[in-house]
Amino acid sequence: MSAPNKNYDPVQVTPLNADEVEHARADALAAIEKAADLDALKTVRLEHAGDRSPLALANREIGALPPAARADAGKRVGLARRAVSDALAARQGELERERDERVLVEEAVDVTLPWDRAPAGARHPLTTIQERVAELFLAMGYEWSEGPEVEAEWYNFDALNLPPDHPARTTQDTFWVTSPDSGVVLRTQTSPVQIRTMLRRRPPIYAVSPGKVYRTDELDATHTPVFSQVEGLVVDEGITMAHLRGTLDNFARAMFGEDMVTRLRPSYFPFTEPSAEMDLQCWVCHGESVGNPDRACRTCSSEGWIEWGGCGMVNPRVLVACGVDPERYSGFAFGMGLERTLMSRHGAEDMRDLVEGDVRFTRAFGTEI
Repeated sequence: MSAPNKNYDPVQVTPLNADEVEHARADALAAIEKAADLDALKTVRLEHAGDRSPLALANREIGALPPAARADAGKRVGLARRAVSDALAARQGELERERDERVLVEEAVDVTLPWDRAPAGARHPLTTIQERVAELFLAMGYEWSEGPEVEAEWYNFDALNLPPDHPARTTQDTFWVTSPDSGVVLRTQTSPVQIRTMLRRRPPIYAVSPGKVYRTDELDATHTPVFSQVEGLVVDEGITMAHLRGTLDNFARAMFGEDMVTRLRPSYFPFTEPSAEMDLQCWVCHGESVGNPDRACRTCSSEGWIEWGGCGMVNPRVLVACGVDPERYSGFAFGMGLERTLMSRHGAEDMRDLVEGDVRFTRAFGTEI
């Protein structure tokens, strides 16, 4: 067995040479001083204080020395490593303080600035009024019915008693998906929802159906090719025009105020018999402009009344098409344009404002509760 080497000279172990240890310490301190930020200091820490750094490798060589030489070498290497560690901690503190001061300047928040610099949006008034109408009828016991906007010709025309030669079927009034032979249209009214409702369930039926409809109109101040309607349907025993009149009067007062005056004017629709137009008394002149050239009214063209929508008793042919016995049941239906209702309610003058998406227009309506 070999004995320990009593004559081992630590000077011959290059990493433990005093000059080498001092050189490694000096290099580490210089690199630490040059580190400009915390990321650079992290790299310096790995190079000069990590497991593969010169001083760490020198520390590993101490164990190979004879006992007599270990103390001096260990002291020399330990002092160097401590100096590097202290320099790293000091530089770490300096760089962290510089970072915090820079963040306070660069990321400062001026609490005196307006907090709502991002412009607020607004719900579209058509959405709001559609929900208001739906809630009104839901409170009266009606159900909310919906249907597809791309509709079969039978639901949109035939079941509603519109004959094949009716002008509404032509391409001048109707958007056909491909051609009139396709039998598929963009619905021209929400009445097909009423047909689907009567086919889906048996009377009594109390339903309201708001939704978009499509017609080949030009976009101008009073027309748009895509607009919204709300239609109501009641089918029950003993329903009369008096029920229709009471329902629409309540609807008008809820939309335009308790003092709103209405009238029913005889008209014609294929799907109702008898039929009528519901007119509202002009809310600007209150009828005082009629026959009075000194008090002309642009809103109603001095007629005193403004057309709101159509209504009437459901045509027995429509009931038969949906499998409802007209001898037992009767009903009424009505349809109003929501754009017209909105314009009348809030005094909007141009229908194009409703579809152009200008938030300045929608924000003016705020939120209704």
